[in-house]
Amino acid sequence: MGNRNNKWMVEIKLPDTSPADLRARQSVRATFKLSSACIDAISIVSKHLGIKQKSLFDHLAEDVKALQSIAREVRKTKQRRDHLVQKTFVISRRSLSSLDQVSKNYNAPRDSLVEYSVQRLLPLIENECRNQEKRKKLLTAVKKHFRSGALLLEKGEEMLGDEDPLLAKLVSAMDAYRNAVMEMDDIVEHGRHIEMIDPELLAQILEGT
Repeated sequence: MGNRNNKWMVEIKLPDTSPADLRARQSVRATFKLSSACIDAISIVSKHLGIKQKSLFDHLAEDVKALQSIAREVRKTKQRRDHLVQKTFVISRRSLSSLDQVSKNYNAPRDSLVEYSVQRLLPLIENECRNQEKRKKLLTAVKKHFRSGALLLEKGEEMLGDEDPLLAKLVSAMDAYRNAVMEMDDIVEHGRHIEMIDPELLAQILEGT
């Protein structure tokens, strides 16, 4: 009887989360010395791309192979350490541990690992800004084409009436087209946040890196 009543306890599988994993997800404060360009880039990603700074650091630090590759390059390159700004960020304990470990293993400054990791995002941001403008232009052309199709459908209704099989195919095609246009509109609208990025500031950041 008791086993029957408690059957649901067996069927529900909870995620295997250890105390160590929970501690790794805890937020900690970490201070880095970074260039103004790097700090501005972090702000752009966080504010205009809708990514929390903590999540950004998690993304950068989880790619250990990339960090290791950056660390090897950092060792070969003489680093300019002037004109840096001390900035404190909230990141996960796991991300901080990953940065510290790679820094220690490769004898590379932790600040430089962050700096170069963020620089990797800048071309992606720049490319996304360009793509958003292209999407807007294409969507404008698509909407113009859709309006022409809608006028053609009206003309077909006048010529053939609502029951004609050819017209039915055209109605079906225009319905699918309308749904596609709405989905394209959503894609462009979702990208509106990146339009708020000041192109001059982005150019300055790219030049500063």
